[in-house]
Amino acid sequence: MSDPEPVLKIALPLPLPRLFDYRAPQAADADDIGRRVRVPFGNRELVGVVAALGAAELGPGTELKRATWLDDRALLHGELLSSLRWLAGYTHAPLGEVLATALPAALRRGEPLPDTHVRAWRLTEAGETALPGLRQGSRPRRLAKWLHAQPRDEDALDADIEGWRSAARTLAQRGLVECIALPASQLAPQPQPGPEPNAEQAAAIAAITCSDGFAPLLLDGVTGSGKTEVYLHAIAHCLARGRQALVLVPEIGLTPQMLARFRARLGVPVHALHSGLNDGERARTWAAAWRGEARVIVGTRSAVFTPLPDAGLIVVDEEHDASYKQQDGIRYHARDFALVRGKALAVPVLLGSATPSLESLHNARQDRYTHLRLHRRAGDAKPPSVRVVDVRKRPLDAGLSPELHGAIHAALAAGGQVLVFKNRRGYAPVLLCHDCGWSAHCKRCSTPEQPMPMTVHAGGRRLQCHHCGARQAVPMACPDCASLALQPQGVGTERIEEELARAFGDVPVLRIDRGSTRRKDALEQLFEKFGTQPGILVGTQMLAKGHDLRNLTLVAVVGIDEGLFSADFRAGEKLAQLLIQVSGRAGRADKAGAVWLQTHHPEHPLLQTLINGGYHAFAETELAQREAAGFPPFAHLALLRAEAKQADAPMAFLHAAKKAFHALEDETPAQVQLHGPLPAPMPRRAGMYRAQLLLSAPNRRALHIALDAGLADVYALPEARKVRWSLDVDPVDLY
Repeated sequence: MSDPEPVLKIALPLPLPRLFDYRAPQAADADDIGRRVRVPFGNRELVGVVAALGAAELGPGTELKRATWLDDRALLHGELLSSLRWLAGYTHAPLGEVLATALPAALRRGEPLPDTHVRAWRLTEAGETALPGLRQGSRPRRLAKWLHAQPRDEDALDADIEGWRSAARTLAQRGLVECIALPASQLAPQPQPGPEPNAEQAAAIAAITCSDGFAPLLLDGVTGSGKTEVYLHAIAHCLARGRQALVLVPEIGLTPQMLARFRARLGVPVHALHSGLNDGERARTWAAAWRGEARVIVGTRSAVFTPLPDAGLIVVDEEHDASYKQQDGIRYHARDFALVRGKALAVPVLLGSATPSLESLHNARQDRYTHLRLHRRAGDAKPPSVRVVDVRKRPLDAGLSPELHGAIHAALAAGGQVLVFKNRRGYAPVLLCHDCGWSAHCKRCSTPEQPMPMTVHAGGRRLQCHHCGARQAVPMACPDCASLALQPQGVGTERIEEELARAFGDVPVLRIDRGSTRRKDALEQLFEKFGTQPGILVGTQMLAKGHDLRNLTLVAVVGIDEGLFSADFRAGEKLAQLLIQVSGRAGRADKAGAVWLQTHHPEHPLLQTLINGGYHAFAETELAQREAAGFPPFAHLALLRAEAKQADAPMAFLHAAKKAFHALEDETPAQVQLHGPLPAPMPRRAGMYRAQLLLSAPNRRALHIALDAGLADVYALPEARKVRWSLDVDPVDLY
């Protein structure tokens, strides 16, 4: 029996590749596609999005349940909804999960679209009259003088006047100030002038601002070459045309620095969107962009889903960074999706990096991207000198050679700052019994064939697994032989910090890694504390990304050997990018910079190529090797992963999946190859056994034809119900 009413085809946040039918609350039409609804689903209620309208064929006595509207009009529509449909197809993910990923958490829960007016305070007419009579030096007078010129929003008052709220209450009781709601655009700061662009920057700015419609541009500039200045000029041009600009950055830590610089220069409110904000703050920024009020949005990976009704420019800073790839849930790549959105919106997409990904360089060489080069540092800054320190047979204190100790002392004595880089947090990587050889392994991540050591933290008092997060106290004695000779082996950032604080006690020594920056605004506070006086920063790759430390004169990289011999085919690219990026922190102002690289392998080809030829010489060699081996960007990959508490279940599922793909050989291109299944390089994590099946094809179309043909059968496999499985199209690593 046919249902005479239009039926809502609703995408629900479930791992099922289908839509669900519900009755509309009242008559529905095409304008309702993209509206949120709340629907009954089993014994619970879910929030979904209307994806289509249609008719349902129902059996006798069957009646559809009714949906409830949550919005008076569609939140997801036009370009954004079309792009999200494309993303669901490209990642082969359920549309409901993709749409849920694109919405802020508050909107996913069904909360209303928030008000985006800003709470601000202003002086009343009575306040203007009373201002001269307020007591000199008092907090109410300071606040009244601050509000005399124009209204100020509460965020600005928090930053500029300590304890202003009590003063505001006092003045409000007397009718001298009042709280008002204003559009954020009315609180724009006055734009500040910037430095004059040099010839290379001016050429890049002209290429961007002259772009008509969609134009992918790769801004390939050495560290310190002024890429941010190019962004600022391009965004200012975008704003002058009445358009919005979206800027993506790889890490939350870069956001405060970029926000401050953009707010000072652009003369408009600059909105942040990242996971460090609470749900309400993220929803307000998303809503302000949706309404067209937010003109400049700076955010991390998930900000790529920001609505842009007046789009004019998308910028992806540090485009090479692996953190743009989502590693769980919907495995999208923010850089690649930014390009898709830019094409749909017909706006330029600017990818910036000192060490572009090999995929982006390959696209530039194939003339798919416009390649903009900045060969020299901005202003009078010169490239740092590089010295490779051979530490074979040398005494090391917490991984630091005597020569490096001397270089640090000289840099500090000259009034400079030092960055000591070690890409391993914690105190030491391993806890070892010196008598019997026992070492502390994670019970949830180890297998008999591949034990996973727990990292020593807190100066040797705590063990922690960096894969699953498990923690435990360090045992009082060896569990195997009862010896007391338990010793931390190797070096982490905590141990280096301890040694440097001992050796250089007269200057601040600050550690910056995930452990020291967990609290909100912790990174910003640490940099503020560090200031410009002589001191030492110790940290991981968090310090390699875009931070502008004007008084930093020495960068010491004390541990690179681990990355020289990795089995990951991208390991060389990642290490080269990391070394160039962290080295680029030195000598960015008028003081000369130096980089010291400690290694047990000074003759390694990667190091020699980087030092003698630079990143582009390395990239040319690496691209030739990738082409010979059939790796991206000369091939396209998809990784089918599976995990379960039982060791044999993932392999059984992947063998069945492989048979399902082979059974469809007549429908899939012959170029598609299946490799495996095999245990994952890390075969167990958090108590789950892991395995994977790799699909490879020389072109993207062939790969997706195979996935489209086979995935429906994979979903239907009985073995699929015994494992947790996922598909990663274009994986950034095979782990």
